[in-house]
Amino acid sequence: MRVALVMGTSAGGTGRHVHDLASGLVGSGHDVVVLAPAGELDQFAFGATGAGTVELTVSDRPHPTRDARALATLRDVLRGADVVHAHGARVGALSAVAVLGSRTPLVVTLHNASPGRGVAGRIHAVLERVVARGSDLVLGVSADIVDVQRGLGASRAELAVIAAPPPAPATRDRFAVRQSLGIGSRTMLLVTVARLAPQKDLDLLVDAVAEMLGRHDIDVLAAVAGDGPDRDRLQQRIDAAGVPVRLLGHRTDVADLIAAADAVVSTARWEGQPVGLQEALHAGAAIVATDAGGTGAVVGDAAILVPVGDVASMARALADVLLHGAVRDDLRSRAISRGGELPTSADALDAALTAYESVL
Repeated sequence: MRVALVMGTSAGGTGRHVHDLASGLVGSGHDVVVLAPAGELDQFAFGATGAGTVELTVSDRPHPTRDARALATLRDVLRGADVVHAHGARVGALSAVAVLGSRTPLVVTLHNASPGRGVAGRIHAVLERVVARGSDLVLGVSADIVDVQRGLGASRAELAVIAAPPPAPATRDRFAVRQSLGIGSRTMLLVTVARLAPQKDLDLLVDAVAEMLGRHDIDVLAAVAGDGPDRDRLQQRIDAAGVPVRLLGHRTDVADLIAAADAVVSTARWEGQPVGLQEALHAGAAIVATDAGGTGAVVGDAAILVPVGDVASMARALADVLLHGAVRDDLRSRAISRGGELPTSADALDAALTAYESVL
C-alpha cells in the first residue's frame, strides 16, 4: 500500500506522531511518502525512517502564493497514493481540495481544537468545514473535536489513537533537583510543564496558588517548565501578586522535575492528549488538572480534575494534595497503573492501518 502522510508546521507532538507512523508503516512493508515543510522534514528526520520526502510550502498562517504551490504539489504527489493521511486542519483542508474528483481516500487527524474567537478562530472554522465535507474519515484527538466534526456533517468521525511518549528516566534524585531550585527538602513542589501561551491559562495557576496560600500556611514553590509569548506578562502578574510561582523557561530536565514534584499541575483551557500529563503518569506523579478537552480521557481516575478556569476548585484541589500524604500516595498509585494502559506506537500503527483499510 502506498501511503501519503501530510503535515504542516509542528512544535513537537504532531511531528512525533507522524514520524512514528512513517517508521511503523515502512517497517510493515508499505511504501510511504511524507509531505511537510522543510523545517519539519529536517527536525523529525523523516528520511531516516525509509519514507520518501517531499517539501510542502505551508506555514502556520494562510498565504495565497505558498498555499497555491502547496496545493499543486499535493495534486501531483497524492494522485499516486492509495490512501492519504493528513494531520491538522490546514493541510487537511488543502488535501481535501487536492483529492477532489479523484478516488483517493482521505483520512484527516485533527490534533487541535479551534483557537476560539477572532480571525484565527474564523479561519479555523472554515478549515474544519472543508475537512468535514472532504474527508472519508476524520480522527480527533479528543471527544469534543469528534463531536464538532459530526455536527459539521462528517461522514465518519472517530477518536484518534496517539502513542504516549516512552517514559523518560529521571537522572537526578528529588533532593538534587530541589537543591538546584534553591528550596529545602520540606518545601512542597508543584510542577507544570506548559508553553507560556493563552491556551495553557497559567493565570489560573497564579490565582489558585494565591488563593490557597490565603487559606493555608504551606511552604510551596510552583515551578513552570516552558517558554512562550506570555512570559513577560505572566512574570509581571507573579511579581505583582507576590506568589511563589517561578518561570523556569525551556528545560531539558523535565523528567527530573516531574519525579521530584509533590504534584504535577495542568491549568489548560484545552488539551488534546497532553504529553506532559502522559509523562507524569509514567513517572507515578500525583496530578491535578483542569478537565479540558481530552485530559480526562488520558488520565482516567488517576488525577483530581477541576472545571476549566475555576480558581476556587483548583486552589482546593492543590491544598488537598499538598496537605494530605494519603491523597498524594493514592494518586501516585493510580498514575502508575494508568501509565501502563496508555497507547503505544504499535497501538497507534494498528489503529492507523485499520482506518486505512476501512476507507479503501
